[in-house]
Amino acid sequence: MAVWRFDAIGTRWEVETETPLSDASRTAVEGVIEAFDADWSRFRTDSVVTRLRATPGTVPAPSDTAAMLDAYRQLSAATDGAVSPLVGAGMEALGYDAAISLQVGPPQPAPRDWERTLRWTASDLTLDEPVLIDVGALGKGRLVDLVADALRGVPGRLIVDAGGDLRVRGGTARIALEHPYDATSAIGVAIVGDRALCASAINRRAWGDGLHHVLDARTGIPVRTWAATWAIADDAMHADAAATALFFAGGAGLAGEWGVEGVRMTTDGRAARSAGVPGERFTDGSP
Repeated sequence: MAVWRFDAIGTRWEVETETPLSDASRTAVEGVIEAFDADWSRFRTDSVVTRLRATPGTVPAPSDTAAMLDAYRQLSAATDGAVSPLVGAGMEALGYDAAISLQVGPPQPAPRDWERTLRWTASDLTLDEPVLIDVGALGKGRLVDLVADALRGVPGRLIVDAGGDLRVRGGTARIALEHPYDATSAIGVAIVGDRALCASAINRRAWGDGLHHVLDARTGIPVRTWAATWAIADDAMHADAAATALFFAGGAGLAGEWGVEGVRMTTDGRAARSAGVPGERFTDGSP
């Protein structure tokens, strides 16, 4: 197998193929990532979401708008508002801002009625107030799907892995589920065949005692009960979204509606999985 490794959107990527990718394929992948980042990165001053915050109004909708924000609508409804695309200011308030200042201020909840402020159609994206869109609950998964689509003509087994959020096509892969408190061990092994697996954990993108990237949008405070989640779905966007939702009440129900299998681990070390997770060495129970 050939592996192409590179860094993008703040994470390490690995694209595994049976033969080395052509220069044209690599260029296509780089173009997809750059276009997505230019639309949705809250760390870039020139991105669509950053400019829209500075000057609220209506702009042409990026191509992924409906797919992602429609999923956010479902996430928000299922979790009673705990997951929101307007959590960006809450991340900034805790120090996870564009400058990565790590200067912690008072928590900032997201607007509960966020669909009054943020609206979209197939052609337009509208923001009525200077708030910050953050698609982190599912954006990396969406980008994994886009990269896999850009490589649809590559024969044989393909694995697109963005920092542990991955999609497998044309075969299967055994994926260790890293223990959130011990990177040298795993709580189980998932077998992923022609599907996607995404993970989220409080030890990733953490910058202080109890400070990490999984916020409850209603309070602006990082979650405390769950330490890590994993989700397996037909596509990486829904796997990523479900991995986020599983940190909150209602998340398991939404995962079931979407046909997503899940594993999650509490902060006191207990693990549970849904009945259909393909793998081994998991604690019995329902997430």
